[in-house]
Amino acid sequence: MHFPKRWLAGALLAVFALLPACNTTGGAGGGGTGGGGGRGNVVTGDTIPIGSYLSMTGSEADFGKQTNEGLSLAVDQINGSGGVKGKKIAIHLENDEGDPAKAASAVTKLITNDKVVAVVGEVASSLSLAAAPICQSNHVPMVTPSSTNVKVTQVGDYIFRVCFIDPFQAYVVAKFAHDNLKVNNAAIFVQNDSAYSKDFGEEFKKNFTQMGGTIVAEAAYAGTDTDFKGQLTKIQAARPEAILVPGYYKSVGAIAKQARELGITVPLLGGDGWDSQDIFVTAGNALEGCYFSDHMAVDQPDPTVQAFVSAYQKKYGGKPGALAALGYDAMNILADAMKRADSLDGPAIRDALAHTQNFKGVTGTITINSERNAEKPAVILQIRGREFKYVTTIQHP
Repeated sequence: MHFPKRWLAGALLAVFALLPACNTTGGAGGGGTGGGGGRGNVVTGDTIPIGSYLSMTGSEADFGKQTNEGLSLAVDQINGSGGVKGKKIAIHLENDEGDPAKAASAVTKLITNDKVVAVVGEVASSLSLAAAPICQSNHVPMVTPSSTNVKVTQVGDYIFRVCFIDPFQAYVVAKFAHDNLKVNNAAIFVQNDSAYSKDFGEEFKKNFTQMGGTIVAEAAYAGTDTDFKGQLTKIQAARPEAILVPGYYKSVGAIAKQARELGITVPLLGGDGWDSQDIFVTAGNALEGCYFSDHMAVDQPDPTVQAFVSAYQKKYGGKPGALAALGYDAMNILADAMKRADSLDGPAIRDALAHTQNFKGVTGTITINSERNAEKPAVILQIRGREFKYVTTIQHP
């Protein structure tokens, strides 16, 4: 998601430890540029082996669980409709425990032992960055459902994503604040040890000021902080009409609660890092009426969304989150590419993925651009009664 971009140093160490020397960059067209086997793995039996590496335990376990549920639902539907080229998809799931070194090891196992022809994962960008060079060097396409950091697909031409990237959702929040909320000035409060939060803040500032808005205050906190009242008091003195808090749900909830205790009543704005019901553990009712950008909304009046919500509820019970929807879209886009591919080897699947256009997904109509990023809309949600309610959709500019 949009999700923790931590342990980048660990991710790089993991890659250097496990990756053979190779060129990991490449363009959008043609074959891969890595140093591994030119065809990647090849389907030899009656099933198509697809790898998945997710944080099924550890601090991001909820992210892995949601994504796996969406992916598994998609596979059930694909296989139930005849599979791909007459073959059923078989998912090989590896738990990386939210650790970059284990993510790299998991993908190495999937490619070398399980002989998967493509990989779906990860959620956190740090984990995708650890594993992507291994997929690239072996010519095995990788589709990340929800790693939003721009660097992920820059690893090479076998690396794709179906989520939007951080600069886009920052633009979406800035546009909504300026055009819909009629906010003329805002403050920014970022987590200074999070690339996701800092980059979001910078992109919001750039877009909001270009739209004619003014940033009246900027402040920062660390991910381990629990007392935010000093920074919030300085922000309050600047009298902003809204405050951008592009962090993760635990800290955001505490910030919101302390802001209201200080008498700050203006709306708080955020991104997809807010998307967890656990945000209310620390926030209580302090985020009532606030807004954030996300990938989908369960109450979105779209037949594709509602069909997914219904199928998810039938299989798992409860309502799906955006991560489940992204896992579902990632698997369906991969299956669509395999159906269109000339063969089921790495370069053919890669080329078909690169030519994905106007795919009708749960999280929007998706086109893969020349940088292997998804061009798609985002939604704005409002928190009402401890639920995330759909407000509007903002298209890619």
